[in-house]
Amino acid sequence: MDSIQQHMLDSYRATLRGEPVPPSPGRYDRETLRTIREYRERSGGSGGSGGGRGGAGATLAARLARLLGRPGASRP
Repeated sequence: MDSIQQHMLDSYRATLRGEPVPPSPGRYDRETLRTIREYRERSGGSGGSGGGRGGAGATLAARLARLLGRPGASRP
């Protein structure tokens, strides 16, 4: 089952139960990536160096960008 089919099923269930319909798949992807980028810029995290907790957010952001098909989006 792909994401569109799952969304259709969830929308149908929500309608039957009188609940709000969930957002479409991918609707908040850009907003999420923008938030991660802004967080990285504010925290000054580097791309995984520094040993400790500082690079974990940057690594996550890079993996998300790569997963969503944005190669080279790690840091300008």
